[in-house]
Amino acid sequence: MIDLHLHTTASDGRCSPAELVERARDAGLTVMAVTDHDTTAAIADVRRLAAANGIDAVAGIEITAVEDGFDVHILGYFLEPGDPGLQQFLVTQRGIRLERVREIAARLQTLGMPVDIEPVLAEARRDPARAVGRPQVARAMIAAGHVPSVDEAFTSWLSRGRPAFVPRAGASPESVIGIIHAAHGIASLAHPGRTRIDSRIAALRDAGLDALEAFHSDHDPAERMRYTQLATSLGAGVTGGSDFHGDPARMIAPGSTTLPPEHWTALCAARAPHA
Repeated sequence: MIDLHLHTTASDGRCSPAELVERARDAGLTVMAVTDHDTTAAIADVRRLAAANGIDAVAGIEITAVEDGFDVHILGYFLEPGDPGLQQFLVTQRGIRLERVREIAARLQTLGMPVDIEPVLAEARRDPARAVGRPQVARAMIAAGHVPSVDEAFTSWLSRGRPAFVPRAGASPESVIGIIHAAHGIASLAHPGRTRIDSRIAALRDAGLDALEAFHSDHDPAERMRYTQLATSLGAGVTGGSDFHGDPARMIAPGSTTLPPEHWTALCAARAPHA
């Protein structure tokens, strides 16, 4: 079983690296990738613990690019976590995230929904490699009694078009693809069925995009087939995974969505140009 989309407490997941590997082992995963948002902080621990449990752990990341004010998530695999250019870029990314969290909290305050984000900010100061974002704000909203769940926080307040939404600034998808390649990784467009930039995918492929995440927990069978076929038509690879964060309100677990082995084999072969 192959799950290439998993998160830890290094970004917005709820499982520590040890807890994530334990869940992956119990789910029967043989290959996994930790893909925290804009940080590589958990990779070393996950790889060490996974190896001790007989699991092949791939160095991964999920980087947030921005196009016309919309988030475009790019997954990176097989990259070198310590690459200086990558790490310098991620410092900037995490700084943008912190400022956005502050702005969202200020907006919630004006809406009569004050939240305590100081613990989130304190954790980021203590561990600058940790990435924070809207999920932590959503959890602060739950703690303050404003909403019953993370989904409700996003649906009613934090998503685009909602009262507390703050647009993100950041690098273009093409720039992010280049940064991943410079760190000897391959780049995959995350959950294209959610991102909905199909008209841009061919151009991103021309810019070096290596794969599409056809297999994702938000994709129904028709979407999985459509993006697999699109990847094939573009000569691109296919990635997939659960996008597990450990949110108790969502019925998603490591291995609940997996990548078929034949796509994993092809993905491993595709890493050669950037290795």
